[in-house]
Amino acid sequence: MSPGTVVTVLELVGLSVFAASGALMAISKEFDVVGIVVLALLTALGGGVLRDVIIGATPPAAFSDVTYLLVPLSAAAVCFFAHPLAERLRFTMLVFDAAGLGLFAVTGTLKALGAGLGSVQAVLLGVTTAVGGGALRDIFARETPAVVQVHTDLYAIPAATGAVLVAAAHPTPLPLPVVAVTAAVLVFAFRLAAMTRHWKAPQAWHRKA
Repeated sequence: MSPGTVVTVLELVGLSVFAASGALMAISKEFDVVGIVVLALLTALGGGVLRDVIIGATPPAAFSDVTYLLVPLSAAAVCFFAHPLAERLRFTMLVFDAAGLGLFAVTGTLKALGAGLGSVQAVLLGVTTAVGGGALRDIFARETPAVVQVHTDLYAIPAATGAVLVAAAHPTPLPLPVVAVTAAVLVFAFRLAAMTRHWKAPQAWHRKA
């Protein structure tokens, strides 16, 4: 499987799970069908569009390939007609968000490396791709974005871990599909563990009086 195919497959899967997380948040807030579609598209496409603009891949894939629109729209439609019971929406949305976080951290990093960016820049862009859509979703849903919440469970750090793994493995002869899938699963598992065990990032150190 070629690097381009790996990125495309993972990105399409990421689009569907991120769109589902956006649609589920809209449903939990009792948005109408327009709000559900808007939130699904923002969540799925926001980070990728920002990434493509930064690396000069214009027009972004979301505007040059109709598949990038049909996949999140399909995910939103499935959630609209077959969403879980209301009391389960919150956790389900977080699980889909964790999956999208891992997939987009990997594809964002790979696309940045493919565009000739250095490892550090690629990691930063991978994290931006991973958290960008979720941040837009939270803002439009009138929530504080998870990435900057004071007491949120680890969010950007799991994404950064996966991005670093991809960047470190890129110059090696390791098979790309294995590296990409492993990194995405690691981010997903890391984020779920952080949610269930309530791991927090350290805050600024204060000297005790």
